[in-house]
Amino acid sequence: MVPLSCREAVKADLPTVLRLYSQPDFDEDKVLSTAEAERIFDRISCYPDYKLYVAVSGKQIVGTFALLIMDNLGHMGAPSAVIEAVAVDPKWQRQGIGRAMMRYALEIAGKKGCYKTALSSNLKREKAHAFYRSLGFQQHGYSFCTNCQKEPIK
Repeated sequence: MVPLSCREAVKADLPTVLRLYSQPDFDEDKVLSTAEAERIFDRISCYPDYKLYVAVSGKQIVGTFALLIMDNLGHMGAPSAVIEAVAVDPKWQRQGIGRAMMRYALEIAGKKGCYKTALSSNLKREKAHAFYRSLGFQQHGYSFCTNCQKEPIK
């Protein structure tokens, strides 16, 4: 594994994060403009416990993920965590970057007292599914999604 650290992202990291998200199997080569990403980043910073993180090797950003810790009234008030938007630079894949990022996310969730950490992955990303299973994630049920802009409930 390469020397690596994870930290909260800052606005100056956004162009690199957007490049990581431009991978064909992520959002089909589509990404936000930097200006739009900055607007959303500012909004995310208003959430109490929602952060974008980057993985850094030397001075180079090689991966990213988002982590949301949310409070619950159920589960005796124990919070839960959601990992979202995980991406590793293709040149750095299979070098332990994703594993280190997930370990970091799970450590944060554990320190925050989360009773579970969840993530979802597109059905077509079979390599990602195998990776998450190798980390101990288990398929827990079904993830249901709807596109609110295209598929309103009838």
